[in-house]
Amino acid sequence: MEKTILNLTMLQKGDRGKVSSIDAGKYATKRLYELGFNTSASVTIIKNDFGPIIVSLNGNKVAVGRGLASKILLAK
Repeated sequence: MEKTILNLTMLQKGDRGKVSSIDAGKYATKRLYELGFNTSASVTIIKNDFGPIIVSLNGNKVAVGRGLASKILLAK
């Protein structure tokens, strides 16, 4: 079965995925890792309509701005 790689902004409410990689600079990548967006972390989209994207990550709700969210690549 082939896995599809999408960035976080492309997913809709209720979609799930696992973090594949982060395509950002050194400081943005460090910040996302500190928030819990580690490789293979399971992510569920809670809100993705306008404004920041809210995801469930390890049982916690995390809001991520669209700029950073576009750099998080997920395997769906």
